[in-house]
Parts: sequence; C-alpha cells; structure tokens
Amino acid sequence: MKVFVIAGEPSGDRLGRAVMAGLKSLDPGVSFDGIGGPLMTDEGLVSRFPMEELSVMGIAEVLPRYRHLMRRLDETARAVIETKPDILLTIDSPDFCLRVARRVKEAGAPVRCVHYVAPSVWAWRPGRAARMARSIDQVLALLPFEPPYMEAAGMECDFVGHPVVTDPQASEKEARAFRDRHGIGDAPLLLALPGSRRGEVQRLSETFGGALARVQAALPQARVVLPCAAPVVDLVRAETRHWTVAPLLIDPAEDPDGAEKRAAFRAADVALAASGTVSLELAAAETPMVIAYDMGWISRQIIGRMLLTDTVTLVNLVSETRSVPEFIGKQCQPEAIGRGLLRVLERPEAQRAALRETMMRLGAEGEAPGLRAARAILSRAG
Repeated sequence: MKVFVIAGEPSGDRLGRAVMAGLKSLDPGVSFDGIGGPLMTDEGLVSRFPMEELSVMGIAEVLPRYRHLMRRLDETARAVIETKPDILLTIDSPDFCLRVARRVKEAGAPVRCVHYVAPSVWAWRPGRAARMARSIDQVLALLPFEPPYMEAAGMECDFVGHPVVTDPQASEKEARAFRDRHGIGDAPLLLALPGSRRGEVQRLSETFGGALARVQAALPQARVVLPCAAPVVDLVRAETRHWTVAPLLIDPAEDPDGAEKRAAFRAADVALAASGTVSLELAAAETPMVIAYDMGWISRQIIGRMLLTDTVTLVNLVSETRSVPEFIGKQCQPEAIGRGLLRVLERPEAQRAALRETMMRLGAEGEAPGLRAARAILSRAG
C-alpha cells in the first residue's frame, strides 16, 4: 500500500507519527510520501518540503505568504495525482488539506481520501461536513460523538480515540516532589493556563490575573503555577508582571521533556484554563478545572449566534455532564471566575467522576489511537 500523508502543524505531526507506526505494524510493506514534521520523519517519511511552511494562522500571517502557500497547494495536489497513492491521508489543517483533497477528486484521480480529525460541526458551521463529503471518503474522529455528524453528510467515519489517552502523566510522588521543590507544601495550588496564542494571552491575562487575585484574597496561602507555551513565553512574562499574584512560571526551554509541567498539572488543586483541548489534558491528569474564554466583540457576536451547543468544554461534552463551570464571552469576568474557582476548591470531588468518564470514553483502556486509526484505514480500504 502507498500512502500520501499530509500534516501541517506539530499536533498533526504527532498524529501522523502514531498512525504511520500503526500502519507499519499492520502492513509492513506500506510506503509513505508527503509532507510532515520531525516525528513523521522518524517513522520514515521524506517530507517534500518543511511542514513549518504550512503552520501559519490568522489573516495577518497568511496574506504575506498567500502566493507561496498556493504554489505549495498546487505542487502537493499535482504530486498526489502523479504518484497515484492508494490513500491520501490528510491530518487536520483543513484550510490546506481539504483543498488538496478537493483538487485530487476534481482531477478524477483514483485515490481514496481519508481525513484525520473531524471538524467541530457539532459546535458551529454544520455545513462544513457536507462540503467535506465532496472530496473526503472517510473521516477518523477523535471524539466519540462525532461519527453520526460525518455519516449524515455521506462520509464513512470511525472514532479512533483521542491521543491524550496515551500522554505520559506524573505520579503522586512526582506531584509531591514538585510541591516540596517549590516550597508549596500543602497550600492550595492553582494552575493558570491562559492559552498558547498571543491573542488569547493578551485578551485573557488581565482577567485571569484578577480572578486569581480574588482567590488569593480569600485564601492568602494559595499559590499559582503557570506552565508557559513556547510561542508566548516572553509575552506571558510581560503580562504577569502586572498581576498582584506572583505565579511560578515554567519555561518550556528549561523543561524540555515536559516533566515539570506534568508534575504541575498533577499537583494542582484546580486549574483556570482557556477553552480548548487543554480541558482533556487536565482530565487526564485528574485536575478539576474552571474554563474561561473571551474573544473580540465582533467574533463574540458572530460565534454566539452560530454556536449549536450549550457548552464549549470538551470534558462536559464527552462525559455528557455539565460538571466543569465555564465563563465564556461576557461572563468572562474576574469576580465570577474567582467565585467559580473557590467553589471548585471547596468541592473538587464534584468533577472527579466526569474526568474519569471522559478518559474512558476517549479510549483510555483500548488500543492506542494510532493503531486504531491504522486499523480503520485498512478495514475500509478494501
């Protein structure tokens, strides 16, 4: 079997490595072509160009590189059509990947197109599924409730598990060592996670700082730890200088294997996190949480009218509970968030069952997601 695989971001590179390893274990004769990062290179892919060329987000970043990205799009689609792989496996990065798949189908190439990571049509813009169905044969879903949405649009879809279930976790011993190492002892420890993008950090930093200050006013011994995302380390340092709470910052450059971050997740009594997949990382670490997020006024109006769910927190959605309190949009205010954090600190056990259920439903006790994804590809490829 020949597989042409495309990943455009580090998260896709991780998924790509796992599914490539799974395919090799099930079909030792499989060969790979395409675009990927260092993890996929370790599995034998010779990337046609650096994956980083596709890792751009936002109008301000995309516009100056638009012509180059279109050239890469043309080049990639042409390569698929000319090499005639059995499978085109596109991983996330829908703006690029789905365009490649569409061009391959429009050219009439006899290539089965598989897309890994379903779009969140259950939350907003459900019409995306129907548009995808014109060029995608099969979807590999990370969340257990996604297949019906894809199948209703005419695509085959398999839930293959979420990669968070295979992430390493710190032990209780490592969590205790973290507390001792930083002089925290048994004091309440709050984990602050204001996002990994500059816009998120800039919007949320003042609100997060204000909410955490209110908790410390009620619990003077409380401490705060903030593991920084690599792209925003300097910004986080600058923003948190204005906080009345002095957080312990974890710089990824000083924590290359992530051990300190994992220990912080496990040691924390509660987390205040921006919305996103981080809620699943917290669930894996068994850390109760409060979710808070805001956006620009225009985006808030548009998304507020388009949103199809009453919660944006993945733990709430996967566990089919509403255990995790969230403060979104105009509710994203320091006073309300601070009260929410204090309530969770008073009754952390209220979230435990939902956190465990989330991990079970994401595939914690089944095959590794990469192997499940590979099996799903092969089983439907005929």
